[in-house]
Amino acid sequence: MTEGIAQTIARRIRAEGPLSVAAYMAMALHDPLGGYYARRDPIGVAGDFTTAPEISQIFGELIGLWCAELWQRVGRPDPVILAELGPGRGVLSSDLLRAAATAPGFRRVLRLHLVESSPILRAEQEKRLGQAQPVWLPSFEDLPDGPLLLVANEFLDALPIRQFVRGEVHWSERMVALDPGDPSGDRLAFVTGPESPAATLLAPVGLRRSAPGTIAEICPAGLALAGALGARLARQPGAALFIDYGYFPSAPGPTVRAVQGHRPVPPLAGPGAADLSAHVDFAAFAEAARVGGAETHGPMSQGRFLAALGAEARLAALSARATPMQRRALEGGLKRLLDPDAMGDLFKVMALVSPGLPQPAGFEANVEP
Repeated sequence: MTEGIAQTIARRIRAEGPLSVAAYMAMALHDPLGGYYARRDPIGVAGDFTTAPEISQIFGELIGLWCAELWQRVGRPDPVILAELGPGRGVLSSDLLRAAATAPGFRRVLRLHLVESSPILRAEQEKRLGQAQPVWLPSFEDLPDGPLLLVANEFLDALPIRQFVRGEVHWSERMVALDPGDPSGDRLAFVTGPESPAATLLAPVGLRRSAPGTIAEICPAGLALAGALGARLARQPGAALFIDYGYFPSAPGPTVRAVQGHRPVPPLAGPGAADLSAHVDFAAFAEAARVGGAETHGPMSQGRFLAALGAEARLAALSARATPMQRRALEGGLKRLLDPDAMGDLFKVMALVSPGLPQPAGFEANVEP
């Protein structure tokens, strides 16, 4: 029953006034009692969505080889921190570590760190990754110093975003309020706050001259992460790989969506019962990382990136040892990851690296803007 978190949100609005979209998303997703991630395992057929590692083992294996190649480029440090942000059920790290074992010396030096807020998903990760002796942390800032290889698949899209609306003179913030037409008094609705110079300063610079009524989004938590990671990579050797759905360059339009049972639902209809996410502004994320001190590569499409890393060759190797049923599953899974009409173009890949490092593997195939 999700009534508890809905009532908590309604009570907060009555006490404090309308909430920013970011505040609403944070409560609906991460409230320790009624939040979405506190109450369920959302991934897989029985959940609300399926991620690339769950679709094909090739995804995590190729990323493991990508990490091994980066480790060699930075001088084979011992030890090296391998961090995953939002590890889900631990499938990506499990496949990554299996592939890492094929690179001489690499698996031995890895120290696995998982940034995870969900107690339910932590339990799943422990079942799958316990032998790797992972260290769980609540945030990126808690990672220890040292050479770093960081991976984040579908992490940025779950960070809370703020929305702004272009008015006649200034911008205003789009908020979440109680619907005055609802007899129960608990139904939520989007409202537009007053225009102000302050809201205009928060709107993306490149979109400030948009037509009245235009909606633009920013992700403060994502920009803060990019800046902090950029500063770390400027001080210590390493690289980070982000895979997510999003857009490049920056563009207007609301992208917040809710998914329940693999189907879209209204974002405000059932707080705590549906996954909430928003498309990633890769241009803004890259700029924040560069300001922090990192160099950036991409974004490029997931399909092109995985193909450049040898996805088809890995499929052939696995298929040679597979039963006909397994072969069909392997082929279908990889097709879904590569196909431009499935996940291949929607999902983008971006790397952040320490200044002076060579171009990471896969990005030499990037011919996109």
